[in-house]
Amino acid sequence: MKATYYGHGCFGLEIGKKKFLIDPFITPNELAKNIDVSSIKADYILLTHGHEDHVADTELIYKNTQATLIANFEVVNWFEKKGVKERIGMNIGGALQLEGCAIKMVSALHSSSMPDGSYGGLAAGFVFVFEEDEVEKVVYFAGDTGLHKEMELIQEEFGFVDFAFLPIGDVFTMGVNDAIEAAYLVNADTVVPMHYNTFEPIEVELEEAKIGFEEFRFEVFNIGEEKELI
Repeated sequence: MKATYYGHGCFGLEIGKKKFLIDPFITPNELAKNIDVSSIKADYILLTHGHEDHVADTELIYKNTQATLIANFEVVNWFEKKGVKERIGMNIGGALQLEGCAIKMVSALHSSSMPDGSYGGLAAGFVFVFEEDEVEKVVYFAGDTGLHKEMELIQEEFGFVDFAFLPIGDVFTMGVNDAIEAAYLVNADTVVPMHYNTFEPIEVELEEAKIGFEEFRFEVFNIGEEKELI
């Protein structure tokens, strides 16, 4: 699986032949000013919730790619009115079977509203399950969330998580200490930190954070960096 970091909580995942873009907040993010949004390719755009700092570039990237939008029912309906016609609505606990990959929508502990203030449904995370070199891989993308006990259900259902994308910025989401506990709850092998350093309230000292994650592989991305995660 290839992963590309576009800043804040936005990642691109390449799983098999398909490209997934999650929570596109790029053009308003000064730290991501060197990203050429027009060059981003996507087959699917996934949104964890409706906040502006997770959906800002959805319409633009949809127009460029005609990618299918995957989000909760309220979010896809809001974007339908914005001209996004290719869409799949989900809700927590539901799963999709796509080519080469299954995606399950799981609980997140966070608020959700759309950029115009309208109701954005329930915030969520996603679990991706796929085979790579005949080995099952499990990826947990937490989205914006606080620590919650339902994370244990991910370990109970899937047994382990190869890569856990977890927010660590605190104030609006989990901070480092709670993200460490989340990594244990889902039985993660590798933690990929996100949702930090974009704004002053969520600034994090990464070298200190790494110490807390010493029981896990801790995979830090620079904005714009692509890595093969194995």
